[in-house]
Amino acid sequence: MTIKAWTRGESDSLFVITRPAKDRGNGTLKIDKGMWMYNPKVNRVIKLPPSMMSQGWQGSDFSNNDLAKSDSLIKDYVHTLEDTKIVQGKKVYSIKSMPKPEAPVIWGMIKLTICEDNILLSEVFFDEDLAPVKIMTAWDIQMAGDKLFPLKWKMQKSDAIDEYTLFVYEKISFEKSLSKSIFTRTNLKNPGL
Repeated sequence: MTIKAWTRGESDSLFVITRPAKDRGNGTLKIDKGMWMYNPKVNRVIKLPPSMMSQGWQGSDFSNNDLAKSDSLIKDYVHTLEDTKIVQGKKVYSIKSMPKPEAPVIWGMIKLTICEDNILLSEVFFDEDLAPVKIMTAWDIQMAGDKLFPLKWKMQKSDAIDEYTLFVYEKISFEKSLSKSIFTRTNLKNPGL
C-alpha cells in the first residue's frame, strides 16, 4: 500500500492511504493524545478508545499505539545507558528504557539502539514479564534535505521469522512549519489527495 503522511513535532500526525484504490482515503489522525480513524466507505470519523491502541494499524505489525506514542518514550520512561560501541566509525549507544511507576504505557521495557548522529537504529519492545514482543529496525540512512534519515523501517514480532511490515520512504521533505489545518478531523476526511 502507499501512504501519504504529515507530522508536526512530537504530537500531531496524519496518515492517509492513497493506494490501492479499494483503501484510498482511509486515514488516521493523531492530535496530542487523541487518535481518530476515517473510512470513506462509511463516511465516518471514529475516535479510537484506549482498548484499540494495541491493535495493528491497517493490519500491519505497527500498532495504533506505535503511531500515537510520539513523546511518551521521553515523558513516561527512565533511560539508562547500557553500552557504547563504535560501528563503522560512529558511536552507537544501547539504552534501556523502563516505565515510570505511574506511566500509562503497555511496555514493561524498551531497548533502543541510537547512533551518535541521533538516528534510531532499533527499538525492542518487551512485555510486563520482560520477554521480547517485537522489534523495529531502521536502515538505508540517507540525506533527506539537510537531515540524515533512515528510509527503511521494519516492524517484526520477536517470534516471527519471515513475517514483518516494511515501511519504505519514497519521498520525504522537512518543512519548517505546517498549517494547523492539516491536523484536523475535517482534513482527515478530505486531505486533498
